[in-house]
Amino acid sequence: MQEEFKDLAIPLGPQIRVDDKIYLYFGGTAYLGIPQNDDFIKLYVEGIKKYGLNNGTSRGNNVQLGIYGDAENFAAKKFGAEASLITSSGYLAAQLTVKMLSNFGEIRYAPSSHPALWLKVDQKINDAFSSWSIRLVDEINQSEKTKWVVISNSMNNLYPEIYDYSFLKDISKEKQITLLVDDSHGIGVNNHGLSALSSIHNQENLEVVLIASMAKALGVDAGIVLGSEKIIRQLKKSNEFLGASPPSAAGLFAFMQGDEIYRRELIKLKDNIFTLSDELKGNDDWHFIEDFPVFFFKNADISKKLLTNNILVSSFSYPDKDGPIVNRIVLSSWHDKSDIKKLIESF
Repeated sequence: MQEEFKDLAIPLGPQIRVDDKIYLYFGGTAYLGIPQNDDFIKLYVEGIKKYGLNNGTSRGNNVQLGIYGDAENFAAKKFGAEASLITSSGYLAAQLTVKMLSNFGEIRYAPSSHPALWLKVDQKINDAFSSWSIRLVDEINQSEKTKWVVISNSMNNLYPEIYDYSFLKDISKEKQITLLVDDSHGIGVNNHGLSALSSIHNQENLEVVLIASMAKALGVDAGIVLGSEKIIRQLKKSNEFLGASPPSAAGLFAFMQGDEIYRRELIKLKDNIFTLSDELKGNDDWHFIEDFPVFFFKNADISKKLLTNNILVSSFSYPDKDGPIVNRIVLSSWHDKSDIKKLIESF
C-alpha cells in the first residue's frame, strides 16, 4: 500500500492532492459523487439548519424528531418495501437484523458474504455463487427441516457479479425461506437506481429482507433495513435499535429531497461506464459487467503503471491483509470525459 495516501487531510474526490502532486482518483464507493455534489451539500446544510448537527438521543427516547419516521416511510416507498428502519450505520443495520433472523431457522451463508452479516466468524465458503446455489437447493429440499435463513450479498463488487436468486423457485413450497440480502453496493446504482428488491421475484414461501449501507451511492452516513411490516415492527422492538442513536437528521433530509440529484448523477455515471466499457470490451485482462462502475484488472502491475501517470486506483489485500492484492478502477459521476480519457491513455 502506498503510504503517502494513508493519512490524507483532504476530502476524497475526482482529484487528490498529495505533496504538491495532483492524482486522478478512481477508487472508493461514492458512485454518484454525492460527497462533492454542491446541490446535495446545500440540502445537507439546509437540513443542519432545520434539525441541528446531530441527535444523540436513542430511538427509544420519549422525545423524537419526526423526520426519522418520515425518512423510513419515504425509503420504503422509494425502494419497493412495505416498511423500513434506518440506523446510524450499515453495520448496525446488518447486525441487529441477522441476530433476529438467526432465530427464524437453519442458517446458510452464500459465498463472500460481507463481514457485517457474520454472526460470529467467516463461514469460509469459497465456491462460485452458481454452484453454491445448486447445492443449497438440494440440501434444503432433502432436509427434514422446514425453516431456513439464507444470507447473502446482492452482488460481488470486487470481481463484479450481480447474483441471480431465481434458484429459490426450485426450493420445495413446503419450505419457508427467509432471504437476507446486503445491497450496500447496489442500492442507488443497480436496478435503475432502486434496490435489489425489484429483481427478486415474489413467491409464497419466501420472505425477503434487505439491508444496506446508505453511505456509498446514496452518500448518507446511515444504514437501512427494508422488509415487510411484520419484520420491521419486530426489529424496531430490539434493544439494538431502541438503544442506539440515530443518524444525522440533516443527512436524511438531504436524502429525501435529493431524488432529482440522484437521478441526474446516475445518468452521468452510466455514461462514464459506457465510455470505459466500450474501450475495454474484448480485452481479457479486464472483468466488468453492464452498468456497474467497477472494473477489475487481472494484471496487478497496471496499478503501478497508472500511479506513475498520477492516477490512483483501488488496490488492497483481500479478504484479509495476507490475501492477494485486488486491483480495481472505480468510476463515479464526479469524473468527467477528460478524466476517463487520461485514464484510457495511461493503460
